[in-house]
Amino acid sequence: MSWQAYPDNLVATGKIDKAALYSRVGDSLWAQSGGFQLNANEITEIARGFDDPSNLQSHGLHVLQQKYFLLRADDRSIYGKHEAEGIIAVRTKQAILVAHYPSGVVAGEATTIVEKLADYLIGLSY
Repeated sequence: MSWQAYPDNLVATGKIDKAALYSRVGDSLWAQSGGFQLNANEITEIARGFDDPSNLQSHGLHVLQQKYFLLRADDRSIYGKHEAEGIIAVRTKQAILVAHYPSGVVAGEATTIVEKLADYLIGLSY
């Protein structure tokens, strides 16, 4: 399966409207759906936030020049919310999944979908 299938499958669930797959350090975009490509400083901020969330905690999470309120940041998952939409970023052994869910989607449903895909990739040593 190509890398492109992963963001496409997330979008196909109807719970995610944009998704991207980056290298674990955030220095390369492997695949994207919905024209979802973060600025270099935004993906770097997320990649660093897994190991040290202090910057995200003090300044918020930024994706496509939109500031999201940080809900969670640990060594695996980063969640952000802006009004009724949100961002989910999950780090695997070799990659970072970043997904956006739109207004009208329950955050928990979107989060479960992205986390399950991350578990699958981890199971494949990615």
